[in-house]
Order: sequence, then C-alpha cells, then structure tokens
Amino acid sequence: MTTEFIGKKSAAAGGWGALKSCGKRLLASGSPITGARAMLKANQPDGFDCPGCAWGDPEHGSSFEFCENGVKAVAWEATDKRATPEFFARHTVSELSKLSDYELELNGRLTHPMRYDRASDRYLPVGWADAFAEIGAILQGLDSPNRAEFYTSGRTSNEAAYLYQLFVRLYGTNNFPDCSNMCHEASGVALRQAIGVGKGTVLLEDFEKADAIFVIGQNPGTNHPRMLGDLRRAAMRGAGIVVFNPVREKGLERFADPQDKIEMLRGGSQAISSHYYQPRLGGDMAAVRGMAKAVFAAEDAALLDGRPPVLDHAFLAEHCEGLAAYRAMVEATSWEAIEDQSGLGRRQIEEAAAIYMSAERVICTWAMGVTQHLHSVDTIREIASFMLLRGQLGKPGAGLCPVRGHSNVQGDRTVGINERPGSAFLDALEARFGFKPPREPGHNVLAAIGAMLDGTAQAFVGLGGNFARATPDSALIAAALRRQKLTVHIATKPNHSHLMPGEVSFILPCLGRTEIDSRPGGGTQLVSVEDSMSMVHGSAGINPPVSPHLLSEVAIVAGMAEATVGSATVDWAALAADYDRIRDLIEDTIPGFERYNERLRVPRGFHLRNAAANREWKTPKGRAILSDAPLPSETVHQRARRDENRFALQTFRSHDQYNTTIYGLDDRYRGVYGERNVIFIHPDDLTALGAKAGDLADVVGAFDDGMERVAPSFRFVPYDIPRGSVAGYYPELNVLVPLASAGRESDTPTSKSILVSFRRREGA
Repeated sequence: MTTEFIGKKSAAAGGWGALKSCGKRLLASGSPITGARAMLKANQPDGFDCPGCAWGDPEHGSSFEFCENGVKAVAWEATDKRATPEFFARHTVSELSKLSDYELELNGRLTHPMRYDRASDRYLPVGWADAFAEIGAILQGLDSPNRAEFYTSGRTSNEAAYLYQLFVRLYGTNNFPDCSNMCHEASGVALRQAIGVGKGTVLLEDFEKADAIFVIGQNPGTNHPRMLGDLRRAAMRGAGIVVFNPVREKGLERFADPQDKIEMLRGGSQAISSHYYQPRLGGDMAAVRGMAKAVFAAEDAALLDGRPPVLDHAFLAEHCEGLAAYRAMVEATSWEAIEDQSGLGRRQIEEAAAIYMSAERVICTWAMGVTQHLHSVDTIREIASFMLLRGQLGKPGAGLCPVRGHSNVQGDRTVGINERPGSAFLDALEARFGFKPPREPGHNVLAAIGAMLDGTAQAFVGLGGNFARATPDSALIAAALRRQKLTVHIATKPNHSHLMPGEVSFILPCLGRTEIDSRPGGGTQLVSVEDSMSMVHGSAGINPPVSPHLLSEVAIVAGMAEATVGSATVDWAALAADYDRIRDLIEDTIPGFERYNERLRVPRGFHLRNAAANREWKTPKGRAILSDAPLPSETVHQRARRDENRFALQTFRSHDQYNTTIYGLDDRYRGVYGERNVIFIHPDDLTALGAKAGDLADVVGAFDDGMERVAPSFRFVPYDIPRGSVAGYYPELNVLVPLASAGRESDTPTSKSILVSFRRREGA
C-alpha cells in the first residue's frame, strides 16, 4: 500500500499552479516557442479557435482569451514528436495496444496516411489516392449504404461536417453516430420539447447582467476553465453563484485569475460559489423539484399576505402551457421523497430557492453531471419548468445554458450531423442538389455499436475522435471494430481506436486546428465553428503543418466522397479548393446563415438567432411547455443503498485531460499526482469497507445482464463526496458503463449512474 500519489490540493483554481502547468506542458511539447506564439492567437479574430472547449468568446474581446487547458491542447497539437512510418515499422499493433492512452499519444503527430497490414501486424504507408480508391471501392461494394457508420468528433469544423453529411447522404444513409450522443443529447431532446430549440438561450454577455447563476452538475475548472473568469466577475459584483454538485470541485469554490497581475503578486483568489450543495448522484431533479415546491409555497404565502406574487403570471399566461399540471405534480411530491432522493435537507433547498426568488435575472447552466443519467431528459425539463415560473427566458441576463464540451459539437449538429434529420433540411438538400436524400432515421452511437456487434454494420469511418475509448463497454467496442470490413480513422495522433483494425484499416492524418490550411494557388483557408452561445466565428491556423503529407479534414472528406459517389452531383475538388463555396452551400440550405462568408469575416463572427431567446416557441402548441413528469422511482444512489456493499459511481475528467486525451498524470485540484487508477470515496465509506487510503481494489460493475465488468487495481482516495457515491476517471472506467444502460429518450450512456461494488485485492 502507498499513498505517495495523494498530495496537496490547490488552494484555488488557476493561479500560479496554472502558469506552472502551462510552462510544463509547453516545455514537454518540445516546441515551447511555437506553442507560446500560437496561444497569442487563440480565440482571437485573426487567429484560430481553441481546439478545446466550446465556451464563448466575449464580444468586446480581450488581450488574451485562453486558459490552462487551452494551452495544454495547443501544446499537445504543436509537439515536436512524430509518429512516422518508421515508428509504425518498429512496433506491431499488438505491442502498441499494451500502452496506456497517455503513453500512446506521447509518440506525437501522425505524418503519413497508413494502411494496416495483417500479415506483419503493422501499419504501412499508403498513398492518398490509393487509400481513397480502396475506401471508395469497399463502401461501393456493401450491399446497402446502411451497413456503414459515419462517426463525427466535436472538433470537426462546420465546413468539414457539412461536406461529410452531404457525402454520406449522397451515398445513401443517415447513420451519423456523433460525439453529442454521449454528452448533451438529453439537453437537445429536453429543450426542443420544452422551448422548441435544442440549444441554450443565453449570450456570454448575459453573465455580466445576471443576479444569480445556478451551476448544476458541472465542473468548469477542468472542463471549460474560461467560464471561471465569467463566474468570478459575476461573484465580484455580488451575483449569487449557487452550485449543485456531488463532488467538491476547487474551480467552483475559488479562482485566482492568472491574468490579474495584482492578485497573482498577492497570492489572492476570489470565492466563486456563494452556496455549494452536494446532492447524491442522480438527485438533481429532486433538488430542482424541491426549489419549485418552495416557490409555489412562497407564492401562496404572498397571496395570503397581500404581497406581490412570486410567479411571473403575465409571462406564464402569454407564453406557457402546462402550469397547472406541473404545479399539481410538484405539490404531490412530498418533502420526504425530495430529501431522500436529493440527499439535501429541506432547509438547504429552500435557501437555494430564496436566492432564485430574490433575483430579477437568473441563468441556469449545466453539463454532463445532469445529462448522463437514465432520467436526464426529465431533469432538464424540470430545470426549464422551474426557470419558466418566473419568466427567466428571453430577457437580458437570464436563460438556459447547457455548456457543450468539444469546440464545435454544437456546430456539427447545426450543419446536418444528425441521425434523425428534419424534413425541412432534407427538402433543402434535395432542392439544391437534385438528389433524394434518405429519409429513414439512421444510427446514433449506441445503435451503431449494436449494428457493428450483430454484423449489420460492416464499415466504420471516424472523422476525428477516439471512438473506442469514448464509448461505453470497452471490451464490446473492441470486438465491434475488429468485425468490420473497413475501419477508417481521421486523426492527428495515434490512439487506441486505431489499434482495433477491421479487415482493411486506414489511419488518415489531418491538419490540426492550429496549422495553416493552404489554398491551391496561394492564400489560406478559413473554417468556422459554433460555440455554446450559438456564436459562429472563423478559425485560421498560424503554424506550418507538421508534415507535407497531411490533408485537411475537408480535403480528406472530399477525397473519400469523390472515390465513393463520384462528382456528377457535387464537384468535391472545387469545394475542397475553396471553403467559401462550402459556406455558400450551407447558406443555401440552412436558415440563419445568410451572408455567411461576409459575416464570418467580421471580428467575433455572428450569432445564430435563437427563437426561444426571443420568446418564440417552436413547439407543437407554439408555447413553452412545463413538464409534469414524476421523480424517478429510484435513482442509482437509492439502488446502491439497498445493499451496503454497493456504490453509485460517476466517471469524470482529471484536470490533466480533455475528453479521452490525457495531457499528464496529475490532478492538482483534487490532490492526485502521477496516478489515474483511483476511486474517490467518502472517508466513512472507506472505513466501513475496512480499507485505507491507497488500498487496492477491483471495481466490479453490478449491471444485471450476465456480463462481468471489472476495472482492476484501483486505489482509494478519501474525498469530500456524499456517502454511497464514488467517482473516478474515464476512459479507464468506461469498461463499467453498460451498453444497455442509456438515458430515456436521449440514448446517452449513463456514465454518471453506474452501480458498482469493490473486490479487495490480495495483499492490498
């Protein structure tokens, strides 16, 4: 047993620790000057969009618009290490498979297109033309286009994503498993039902006007650190910052702004949360239901006392449907049920509700702590209903704000990456291009995995990402990929998905976000992305490509498309030569992109109009809809409590990673160093298990489907987390997430609702 990996936690997020970490990552990249120079252009009007998170850029701008994890992302991409053909010649796929995610990506940037050779178990170099021709021939040879799956990562640009969906629909399928299926799908589903638009309703500037900000199931300190600056400024001017999060997260407690010279010199920091509540896993809906219950009670008391009403009756009467049914459901829910499911006391919930009622302008923001449960859609509907009670939509400083993860996950959806496309979009494609796009729904991520496992799917194409490590039930995913006739991975670095080859497998290296994408004949290409606030802005790389053999994502998609469907309907080469032409097509087929090329070149880009933010409700009834869904009959925490040996597990990121990319092995905000196989657990639960900090145990999944799921050799870390709840890092713990456990209506893996037990290891 050892506890050497458990050390001091940072006193605050950011600060000198962030600066030290930035310097460490830049030096480790081998190209510190290149990386540092690139950061000066990150999120700037004449630079590139950070390849990390989707947090918005302020309209007024600033001298620097980057954060610690942005520096890590740029350093990771700008490394001087190269995964050349010589690297692959030295190592078989079997040998590389033994490396950790961190060790594998340390080998650097891919430099040449590679094809798997089964006889030698190695990747060998291949020419681009030969790769495209073989990919096209295999796709053409499938007996149905629906036998192919086309995955998309959220770092893909609007231009590449639009071209991708056009190619695939010309090919004949709507099979678009997308990274959004695994994160904010529940947000899109719930918000479309509630307000008619599957996006958030706020602008970044609204954070400057809010009187209260509710942060639910979200850890901005690690996942989108630039948000901390906006929360800090709100806290400094007296806005209430109300946090609901099972885990105590440093970024939600205090933040030291590395760009504040005086604060850095004095070693100070600013408190972020005014109130911090730790519900049990899966208890957020009950907590919000309790706040609504307190609001209705306050409304009744105000009427009895002759005081002004608490509810916004004018707004509710003009804009909302379902108030009576929602109120009946809230009042039928007992405080006993709310307290038991949320893990919070009535007094705490009423305290939070009082902050909501005292604020004229309220923002509610959330992330995957809300979206990765069985009942996530109902939870987000509850949040929307609660916010509608006092008219907190469609006015400055107020609204709903799901915070997306990867930099363009929202934009990909906007431009057509959707397995269930709307008829209006398909009609527009048919009118513009003169072909009949497929109308039947395609596969999302879980359906695609199922199709690959049962043999329905025979080809997988991944436009970015690390599909095998991002998805649940890791062992099943490996088997699914290896059963394919064709696997194609478009990437910047080697990852474990590449090491699960089908009969024919390609790795196609693409330009990074920071690299210059040259136009034929001179000049540079511009791509665009959409952030969490529906702002669309341009991005142009500034660094020379790490290899002359790289192609842009757009060029790779165009090459595959030309080889597969030909150029009779679409001139793929012309589009790849000039991205302005792709944006013209987007403008022709998607509302909101009028004068796309012109507006994109304005500093900070332009805003895609949000109907709900203008109090226009695109629901069937033309009004915002309050939900009358009951609380879940039982949450994962309540199920775990029925057996004292079971726990409710959530997976999350360390501070040294972004999605499946591991930048380093430290998590200084949580006080863990050089170790990733850890389980955070309440000290009293650790004592009850007869264990101590640093003891080893296997984490055993408890999903009742006959499969054994085990994550071996994890060490316990005592932490401030509710009793009965535990937490640990993905992708290492994805092996425990059952493929069959998915959110109702969203089909999102329930990575925050995993029932587990522990099996002590011999000698631990």
